[in-house]
This record gives sequence, C-alpha cells and structure tokens, in this order.
Amino acid sequence: MLSRLSENRSASGLVFALLSAATFGISGPLGKSLLEAGWTPGSVVGSRIGLAALIMAIPAVWVMRGQWSRLRGGVTLMAAYGSVAIALCQFFYFNAVARMSPPVALMLEYLAPIILVGWVWLRTQRRPGALTIGGTVVAMLGLVLVLNLLTAQQVDPIGVLWGIAAAVCLAVYFVLSAKSDGVLPPFVTVAGGMVFGAITIGVLAVVGLLPVAATFGSVDLLGTGLPWIVPLAGITLVAAVLAYTLGIIGTQRLGSKVASFVSLTEVLFSVIASWIMIGDVPGPLQFVGGALIVGGVVMVRTDELRSPAAEAVPDFAPEALPAAEPATGALPIVERRA
Repeated sequence: MLSRLSENRSASGLVFALLSAATFGISGPLGKSLLEAGWTPGSVVGSRIGLAALIMAIPAVWVMRGQWSRLRGGVTLMAAYGSVAIALCQFFYFNAVARMSPPVALMLEYLAPIILVGWVWLRTQRRPGALTIGGTVVAMLGLVLVLNLLTAQQVDPIGVLWGIAAAVCLAVYFVLSAKSDGVLPPFVTVAGGMVFGAITIGVLAVVGLLPVAATFGSVDLLGTGLPWIVPLAGITLVAAVLAYTLGIIGTQRLGSKVASFVSLTEVLFSVIASWIMIGDVPGPLQFVGGALIVGGVVMVRTDELRSPAAEAVPDFAPEALPAAEPATGALPIVERRA
C-alpha cells in the first residue's frame, strides 16, 4: 500500500515538474520582448514578482485560515525562498537574457544540477552512482546540442557570469523547495516567497543597486506588435504564479536532485517558445538534444529508484529550515509524505 502511494506520488510529481518546466519556459521569450522594448531587467523582475505577490496574497490568506500557527516555522523558509530562489535568481537570469538568447542563458542557469550533485559529492565524499554521473553527462550533452553550442557562436562573458550566478540561485531553489515539504501549503510558500522577493527587489531599487526603467508601447511578439501588458501578464500569471506553484509541488514529491534534472526540459520548452514567439527556429540537432535530455533524466531517475536510501539533499540551506534526521551513515534525507 505504501509502495503504491509512493509510486503515485512520484508519478504525479513528474507531471507537476514537467508542467512547471513548460510554463517557466515561456518566461525567457516574454521577458526578452520587454527587454528589447526598453525595459530593464530590474523592471521585468520587479513587475513580475510584485504583481504575482498581489495576485497570490488573498488566496494564500484563505488557504491559511485556521493554520496561522504554522507561519512561525515558515517565515525563514519564505524569506530565503523569496530573496534568493525567486528574486535574485530571476534578476540574474534576465540580466543574462539581456546579453544573449533565452536558451543560451538557460544553458548556464541549468548548471544547477551539476552544482547539486557536485556539492553532495564534495560535502560527503560519497561518489554519485554510475547512472547519476552518466545521466549528468548525457543531459549536459543534450543541452549543448539543443543550444547549438558546437557551432561558432559568440557568448558574452558578462552574460556568462550572470548565468552562472542564476545557476547557484537555482540550486538553492531546488533545495529549499524540497525542504519546504510539510512546512506550509505549497501555494502559501510561493505566495510568501513572492512577497519577500518583491521586498528584496524593492530594497535593491531604492538603494540604487537595481536600475528600473520601462516603456509602455508595443512589443515585438508572435511576429507582430502587441501591447506591453500582454507579455507582462503572461510572465506573471503563467510563468510565475502557475509555474512556481507547480514547481514546488513537483519538487516536494520528487526531491531536489530528481526535480532539478526534470527541470532541464525547461530549456527544450524555451527553445520551442522562442521559436514561436520571437522567431528563433531550432535545428535538427536541437531535437536530438531534447531526446538526450529526456534520456539523462530517465537515467538519474532510475538511479534514484535503485537506491536503498531516500534521496540525499545538500544541507546548505539556512539551519532554521526543517529537514528530516539523517539515517546512520547516510546523507540527509527529505521526509516524504504520502
């Protein structure tokens, strides 16, 4: 019975994670259209997070009715999630997008799975399983093909640094999402994170570290001129409110490492969205790369299912965040709830 519940939880977690990747995937081209129209990365991120916080606040209060005592244990989680995993991750990513195409920026951001695997390896001195290592190599090769990086392509070095910074924040996102299981309802965690993220962006803007500027004319999207409110609504409602909620549910059910590899499919979704929205047409090798990404995810997932212990999660999140007690001789474990 417990085994069947665990299988159902994993299967539904995979669905949530894939839907999250698909909805996140449209954020790059939508944001790019605003950036090319004269918006700064700070304006895109601030508007996206601020509007998402306003939209999610009332439903989050309704979800928490009669459970206000649980907030005491979740404030630190929401603060870390909002400031690092939402605000800074988005800010770094859109700074990278301002200097390169959205898929290339995602290639850099999705070094996060390598960071997660490498962190566990370095911290515990325990080498990952052969399938995990193989899946990492296969998935990264797939990303290289999806992004056409084998061709002579110039990459902005400053954009690369922004993308790597986004990768570090994304690694934190997966860990915090996994550690949040059972602390607060997923929707409340995301809503609180949006509030703290909006505060973070606001503080950075007020002190002058985050330039803010926007235009309110038409943007070039879907091969035509559309009002600026269209991409802003899409990047807020679909690629933020919906995407983050689906993502945190999927990560809680799959664990941080598996979810991080499933999320690699966001790059493929981004390539498709960029093709449709801003005319970036993928080639045959990119579709082969997409198959390799899926293959890498399957290899990592298989290694997880074969492992006798639950999934390890690197413990570099704030100490106040909840985590299950580690088993003797094992890595820290994320508690699973059926």
